[in-house]
Amino acid sequence: MHAAIPGFFTGLSLIVAIGAQNAFLLRLGLARNYVFVAVAICAVSDAALIALGIGGLGVVIEGSTFALELVKWVGVTYLGIFALRSFWKARFPQVLLPSGDSPRRLAAVIAATLGFTFLNPHVYLDTVLLVGSIGNQYESDRWWFALGAALASLTWFVTLGFGSRAAAPLMSQPRTWRILDTAIGVIMLIIALRLIFVN
Repeated sequence: MHAAIPGFFTGLSLIVAIGAQNAFLLRLGLARNYVFVAVAICAVSDAALIALGIGGLGVVIEGSTFALELVKWVGVTYLGIFALRSFWKARFPQVLLPSGDSPRRLAAVIAATLGFTFLNPHVYLDTVLLVGSIGNQYESDRWWFALGAALASLTWFVTLGFGSRAAAPLMSQPRTWRILDTAIGVIMLIIALRLIFVN
C-alpha cells in the first residue's frame, strides 16, 4: 500500500499544469455548466489510461529483466526532462485564465471533455508511458501505485471543477504557477532518484 503515496504525488505532478483540459474545466466550473459530468469523464478517463499503462506495460515486461530495466530508464529519462521543463517554466510562469464561453448543452460538454482528454498526445505519454513505467517498478504493489495516481487525478479535477470560483484568482497569478512548477520539478527529481537508487 505504501506505493499509493508516490503514485499520488506522481499523478498530481503530471495533472497540475496549464493546458486546454484544465482551462476548459475551470470555465465549466465558473459557469456551473455540467461540472459533475465533466469531472467524472476526466477522472474515469485518467483512471482507465493509468490502468492501461500499469496493466499493458506489466504484460510486456513480465518475466523480462531487460524489459523492466529498459522501462525503468525510459521513466527516469522522462522524469528528468519533465523536471527540467518544470524548472524552466517556473522561471517564466504563465497563468490559467478562464476566458471564453463554455458549452451549454450536455452533449457539447461531453464531446468537448472527451476531445480535450483523448486528443491530447501528452495524456498518453503521461498516464500510459510514464505512470506505467514508474508503477511497474513496484512489481506486486504496482496497482497500489495506480490507485494513488488515479486518486490524484480525481482530487485535482474535483478541486478545479467544484472549487473553480475560489481557485480562479490563484490560477491567474504567475507566482502561484512559479511555486507549483518548482514543486513539481523537485517531486519529479525525487521520484527519478528513487527509481535509480532504490529499485
